[in-house]
Amino acid sequence: MFIDQVELFVKAGDGGNGCVSFRREKYIPKGGPDGGDGGDGGSVYFQALDSVDTLLDFKGCKEWLAQRGRDGMGKNMFGKKGDDLIIPVPTGTTIYDRDHDIEIKDLSTADQMICVARGGRGGKGNKNFATSSNQTPRFAENGKPGQQRNLRLELKLIADIGLVGLPNAGKSTLLSRISAARPKIASYPFTTLQPQLGIVELSDFRRFVVADIPGLIEGSHSGLGLGHDFLRHIERTRIIVHLVDVAAIDGSDPLENYHTIRSELAQYSELLAHKPEIVVVSKMDLDPEEDKINEFQKKLGREVLAISSVTGSRLNILNEKLWREVQKLKDTSKNKEVEM
Repeated sequence: MFIDQVELFVKAGDGGNGCVSFRREKYIPKGGPDGGDGGDGGSVYFQALDSVDTLLDFKGCKEWLAQRGRDGMGKNMFGKKGDDLIIPVPTGTTIYDRDHDIEIKDLSTADQMICVARGGRGGKGNKNFATSSNQTPRFAENGKPGQQRNLRLELKLIADIGLVGLPNAGKSTLLSRISAARPKIASYPFTTLQPQLGIVELSDFRRFVVADIPGLIEGSHSGLGLGHDFLRHIERTRIIVHLVDVAAIDGSDPLENYHTIRSELAQYSELLAHKPEIVVVSKMDLDPEEDKINEFQKKLGREVLAISSVTGSRLNILNEKLWREVQKLKDTSKNKEVEM
């Protein structure tokens, strides 16, 4: 099961209490206070790991508690610090504070870690309160409570390429042909109910990651269909591959279908509206003379690449084109980092 949004409660460990104790040894009367300090409570951390790919573990566990610090003891013995709680999450997880509706951290790279709740400080033992006027303090400090927060986690898949298009545009079939991914494929809409990732392997040890986003429909940005739940995943991708079926079974106009998806992306996020896009006409085997393809390209006024996932026609051309475009964007990003 793919889970990409959960709510949970986290609490850091409370600090241990300080100890009230006095030294008691043979031949040593009036030994004085020797109560040790309490240990600090454990803190709560989130760590992004590539080996984790879903938030499923949080569905069955809504409360995550770090260990409490141990109380101090006599003979100046300090209490043990509580163990920190390190919670693994998928790379690409964004953490929000539900009570204040703010973003805490976007864990967009592997091994990133953030502390979301600090452990409470341990209380001081009575030996810390001895003074010249009060040499036998009979009190100690209680430990401080650990921080607690109500959080929301949202996962946005990290991929180089995001496949978008209306239901039955051929996204799942394409992903299954260019990668080892095996998404569900059928002749009816909405066969893909969750995002799918695939790694495309090319010659000379080249590779890139492709994400198949469940079919969008008109109104997806406002919650219709499945798109509203998964549009967030396209925000991470470098390039959008927009699949258009020019021989749709329902006889719909491919140009209108194209603009429907473009409108949904723009209404959901300005970032999506300005991402690089490659328009791909799928199912070219259903238009052997390419009359519909040429007509669509002429109306659209820009270059399109026609492919057939069933026959494999021009898939190698598409893969090489995607690789080049991904490398261009990566090089541009590196140059900007160097300039900064």
